[in-house]
Parts: sequence; C-alpha cells; structure tokens
Amino acid sequence: MDVQNLTREELVAIARWYADMGIDLAVGEQPRDRFAEVAAEPARVERRQPAEASAPVPQSQGRVAPRDLARPSATAAPPPDEATRTARELAAAAQSLDELRAALENFDGCALKRTANRLVFADGNPQARIMLVGEAPGADEDRQGLPFVGRAGQLLDMMLRAIDMDRSHVYIANVVPWRPPGNRTPSPQETAICLPFIHRQIALVDPAIVVCLGGSAAQTLLGLKEGIMRARGVWRDFALEGGEGQRSIRALATLHPAYLLRQPAHKRLAWRDLRELKRAVAKL
Repeated sequence: MDVQNLTREELVAIARWYADMGIDLAVGEQPRDRFAEVAAEPARVERRQPAEASAPVPQSQGRVAPRDLARPSATAAPPPDEATRTARELAAAAQSLDELRAALENFDGCALKRTANRLVFADGNPQARIMLVGEAPGADEDRQGLPFVGRAGQLLDMMLRAIDMDRSHVYIANVVPWRPPGNRTPSPQETAICLPFIHRQIALVDPAIVVCLGGSAAQTLLGLKEGIMRARGVWRDFALEGGEGQRSIRALATLHPAYLLRQPAHKRLAWRDLRELKRAVAKL
C-alpha cells in the first residue's frame, strides 16, 4: 500500500481499523518469520560459550537485549490463578454497585483491560427485577462505555419494546466487561478471571430473573454444555452464593441479538423466548 497517496481521512480510517482490531504497536518495517527464529534458538544457545551465557548484558548499547524480551514488564498482568483469587476477594468486598465498579476500574488482573478503551460496566435500572447478561462488549460499547449500544443493542431495544419494556425495566451487563481485540470471543481464562465480578454484580442487583443473551453467557453462568439452540427457551435455576448462603434465581437463555442480525430467520425463536419472559414477569 502506497500510504503517500492516501488522504488524511483514509489514513485516519486505517488507524481506527487497526485500533479496533487490537493492533496498537508497530514492531518493524519488514515481516519476520518468528516461528523460524524460535526453531533456530536451541541451536544458537548450544553454540554459546558458558562465559557468554553468564556475562552481564551491557546497559550502554541503547537497545533491548533479546533475553529481556521474555521478561514480563513491571505492569504485566499477574498469573491467572493469582488474578482469579484477587478478583474473588475484590468482588466479595464490594457492598454496592459503585464499589464493584471502582474495584473493576482498579483491577489489573485481566489483560483485556490494556487493549480496551474503557470499562463497560452496565446500563439500565439497578432496581429492575430482570437482569440481562451478554458475553462481552463490542467496538461501539467500548467507545461509549455502555453495553449493547451498537446494532445488536438497537435490536435488543426493539425486542424489549415488543414485550412492552425498555431499558428502564431491565439491568444490562456482560460476563466480561472489557472488549476483546477484534471482537474475538473471550478466552476461558479471561472469562474465569472476570466471573467473580459478574456473580457479585448479579448478587448486588438481586433480580428475580436473569436472561442469558447467547450461548457463551448461558454456558458460563448456568454451566450448560449444549449449544444455545438447545438451551434457549428453558427455565433453569442460577445458583447465587452470598453472605446469607445460597439461593436460586430463575434463569432463561435466549439468542444473542448479534446472532439474530446474522440469522434473521431465527427471530421467531427469540420471539417465543420473549413471550415466555413476559409471562414470567406478569407473575412477579
């Protein structure tokens, strides 16, 4: 690509696309075959003299020694087990949603925080009897700091209006509160680290009904193994552990609005789930 012939608007659009994809660092002008470099590393180490291997690296060369590249930086995320343990402690200590949000703002145990623009904590009414939980924020949510504000969020608003509701009737959050680069699926490790926070968020909201939007949220919160097409539309119990012991919250899984944008023919299935939700709400 000849960047010299691009306009300022085109360059800005390219830079924005790179940022959305999680690319924020240029590592060189020419591509490198890092697989070949790794394969050649053992042979290079074997040829190294013992004195060379133990010699200190000069600090005045003005460059980073190759061995330093493997060292974690001072701001690197802690090991997963430690991060998960810290997440549990911080989540359990939060006595309000504001305290929980502050704990997440100060939590550095999830690497996704480094690539996201902002924390996407929640939207809607904290006093609502219905809580909707999705998987993770997208690009629009990452820019605005609110869940479900892009195209999928617009469809979600339409779905709520279809059963005479809006965001003032529900509380909306995600299992993972930071956007994964490129809108990829959060890894099991990232999900496990964030899980104590969403559990505590549900406990603090104390809804009568939890609606899992999509298969990932349903599998994470409800421990399901089957896909969303088999899991949707069936009432289950979400076990919530708190200071007063364990209790159950009624839970329903349905199709994620983003999926419905790709598969509009399945909106009829989501409509069935919405009607089931409306019937349950009428009995509250």
